[in-house]
Amino acid sequence: MYKILTATAALALTATTALADNHGSPAVTYPFDGSFEDATFAVESAIVGAGLVIDYVSHTGEMLARTGADVGSDVELFAAADIFLFCSAVTSRKVMEANPMNIAHCPYGIFVADQGGEVVVGYRKYPEGEMQEVQALLDGLVKEVVE
Repeated sequence: MYKILTATAALALTATTALADNHGSPAVTYPFDGSFEDATFAVESAIVGAGLVIDYVSHTGEMLARTGADVGSDVELFAAADIFLFCSAVTSRKVMEANPMNIAHCPYGIFVADQGGEVVVGYRKYPEGEMQEVQALLDGLVKEVVE
C-alpha cells in the first residue's frame, strides 16, 4: 500500500505543477471540452478499451480538499482531481528489458483535473530513450479522450 500511495503522491504533485505552469512542466496536459465526470468516464473507457487494467484510482482532489485545513491551507487547488494508475504488460516488459530500473516509472498514470471550471487531462513526461514508448502510449490514450 505504501508504494501505491507514494506513486499517487508523486502523480498528484505532477498534476498540480502541470496546471500551474505547463511550459517547462513535468507533465503534458490537454483541455477537455466537457465536465469532470465526462472526462473521468472517457479516461476509464480509453484505458479499459485498450485492453489495460486500472489498478487504482486516486481521488487526489478529495484528499487535498479534506486535508487542507490540517496542513494550514485554505487554497483550493482543484474542484476535483482523479488519477488513474495502470500498467501495460507489453510496454512495461519492453522498457524494463531495455533497463530494469525503468520499474521506477511504473505504474503509469493519467490524471483528470478541474481547476476553476477548466477540465484538463494529462500525464507526466518521461525521460528520453525507451520510456518514450510509454509516453506515446499515454499520449495516444489522452488524445483519444480529448478529441
